[in-house]
Amino acid sequence: MQEVSYNRYLAEVDYYLTNGGLFLTAEKEKVNTMVIGWGGINVFWNKQVFLAAVRKSRYTHKLIEKTGEFTVSVPLERDLKQALDFCGTKSGRDFDKFKACGLTPIPGQKINAPVIGECPLHYECRVIYKQDMLPGNLDPGIKGEFYPDPDYHTFYIGKIVVCYLT
Repeated sequence: MQEVSYNRYLAEVDYYLTNGGLFLTAEKEKVNTMVIGWGGINVFWNKQVFLAAVRKSRYTHKLIEKTGEFTVSVPLERDLKQALDFCGTKSGRDFDKFKACGLTPIPGQKINAPVIGECPLHYECRVIYKQDMLPGNLDPGIKGEFYPDPDYHTFYIGKIVVCYLT
């Protein structure tokens, strides 16, 4: 493990968010990972944070609600398209995504949620704020395009407790 500054790979995180996604992982009863394509790294309250949007219907939402922790693993030049596609379309309620995709859960360094061993860049995060979307505050065009069903996101602001390469 080589610890790196949280902002060293901002461009790469942004690229993967909009080109295939990032793995967001949480664990309570069992480990689960999902794919996020919305979010990013920022600074709030003088803290480096990862903003992750997770729909309430997702199994991972339940896990984050119980633990208040999550990790984000970034593929960085690794060909994980099939795993990203699978983990972005299947539910952890129905599948062991790690087994199905041949992914390796590696224990987190500072939190209980694991990282994805096949990814070289990892962010371990502890939730310091969360906010459920308020549909009445949402632009009607966005609401119509992205929320035809009322399956809204919870925004999690996770303090980055460590960022590292493996």
